Amino acid sequence: MNAKRKILLVEDDMALAAVYRARLELEGFDIREVHNGEDALSATVEYKPDLILLDAMMPKISGFDVLDILRNTPETANVRIIMLTALSQPKDKERAEGLGVDEYLVKSQVVIGDVVARVKHHLGMTE
Repeated sequence: MNAKRKILLVEDDMALAAVYRARLELEGFDIREVHNGEDALSATVEYKPDLILLDAMMPKISGFDVLDILRNTPETANVRIIMLTALSQPKDKERAEGLGVDEYLVKSQVVIGDVVARVKHHLGMTE
């Protein structure tokens, strides 16, 4: 019974989302991809991901608001959330941490291999 771990990829940059999706699928994950905060909320409830890779700046509902809502909803409060964002200011990281993010990664400071490693770490799959 080795079910694939489910990752919800929330990213409004289609090109970037495609790159992450391809790499994570290659690593054996089941991926659901959405492109805005509203869809992220509904997909979390419906798809029940093991982990969410969450962009901060998105249309409709920001990643910060998505994080806040998920953490304050009992059925989604414990899902692992890694914020992957272009926002590199300490205040943004502090805000995310205050809202209960598991990890805050700045896109310009990580390569995709780092992100995959952090995903595996948070899912307890470290090699």
